[in-house]
Amino acid sequence: MRKFYTTISGDMWDLIAFKMLGSELHKTALIEANLRHKDVYIFPAGVALRLPEIAASVGVGLPPWKRNTPF
Repeated sequence: MRKFYTTISGDMWDLIAFKMLGSELHKTALIEANLRHKDVYIFPAGVALRLPEIAASVGVGLPPWKRNTPF
Protein backbone atom coordinates (compact mmCIF):
# COMPACT_ATOMS: atom_id res chain seq x y z
CA MET A 1 0.00 0.00 0.00
CA ARG A 2 1.15 3.53 -0.69
CA LYS A 3 2.25 5.57 2.29
CA PHE A 4 0.96 8.90 0.90
CA TYR A 5 -2.02 10.09 -1.09
CA THR A 6 -2.13 13.32 -3.11
CA THR A 7 -5.58 14.85 -3.11
CA ILE A 8 -7.61 15.86 -6.11
CA SER A 9 -9.93 18.84 -6.00
CA GLY A 10 -13.10 17.98 -4.06
CA ASP A 11 -11.69 15.09 -2.02
CA MET A 12 -13.10 14.72 1.51
CA TRP A 13 -11.84 12.70 4.47
CA ASP A 14 -14.43 9.93 4.19
CA LEU A 15 -13.96 9.56 0.44
CA ILE A 16 -10.18 9.31 0.80
CA ALA A 17 -10.55 6.77 3.63
CA PHE A 18 -12.90 4.69 1.49
CA LYS A 19 -10.74 4.83 -1.66
CA MET A 20 -7.35 4.34 -0.02
CA LEU A 21 -8.04 2.42 3.21
CA GLY A 22 -11.08 0.36 2.22
CA SER A 23 -13.74 1.93 4.46
CA GLU A 24 -15.00 5.36 5.40
CA LEU A 25 -14.85 4.08 8.98
CA HIS A 26 -11.07 4.70 8.86
CA LYS A 27 -11.65 8.44 8.51
CA THR A 28 -10.66 9.13 12.14
CA ALA A 29 -7.34 7.28 11.75
CA LEU A 30 -6.66 9.22 8.55
CA ILE A 31 -7.35 12.56 10.24
CA GLU A 32 -5.19 11.62 13.25
CA ALA A 33 -2.33 10.83 10.86
CA ASN A 34 -2.71 14.29 9.29
CA LEU A 35 -3.56 16.65 12.14
CA ARG A 36 -2.11 19.59 10.24
CA HIS A 37 -5.13 19.39 7.90
CA LYS A 38 -7.79 18.45 10.47
CA ASP A 39 -9.86 21.59 9.83
CA VAL A 40 -10.10 21.00 6.07
CA TYR A 41 -13.44 19.62 4.94
CA ILE A 42 -13.06 19.69 1.14
CA PHE A 43 -9.50 19.45 -0.14
CA PRO A 44 -7.96 21.35 -3.02
CA ALA A 45 -5.77 19.45 -5.45
CA GLY A 46 -2.18 18.63 -4.52
CA VAL A 47 -2.28 18.11 -0.75
CA ALA A 48 -0.07 15.18 0.33
CA LEU A 49 -1.68 13.12 3.10
CA ARG A 50 0.03 10.36 5.06
CA LEU A 51 -1.90 7.08 5.03
CA PRO A 52 -2.00 5.27 8.39
CA GLU A 53 -1.36 1.56 8.71
CA ILE A 54 -4.71 -0.19 9.12
CA ALA A 55 -4.88 -3.72 10.49
CA ALA A 56 -7.00 -6.03 8.35
CA SER A 57 -10.44 -6.47 9.87
CA VAL A 58 -12.19 -9.80 9.64
CA GLY A 59 -15.86 -9.58 8.89
CA VAL A 60 -16.09 -5.89 8.01
CA GLY A 61 -19.32 -5.44 6.13
CA LEU A 62 -20.74 -8.78 7.20
CA PRO A 63 -23.85 -9.05 9.36
CA PRO A 64 -23.17 -10.01 13.00
CA TRP A 65 -24.34 -13.60 12.61
CA LYS A 66 -21.74 -14.20 9.87
CA ARG A 67 -18.80 -12.79 11.81
CA ASN A 68 -16.50 -14.89 13.94
CA THR A 69 -16.83 -12.50 16.87
CA PRO A 70 -19.54 -12.29 19.54
CA PHE A 71 -22.10 -9.50 19.40
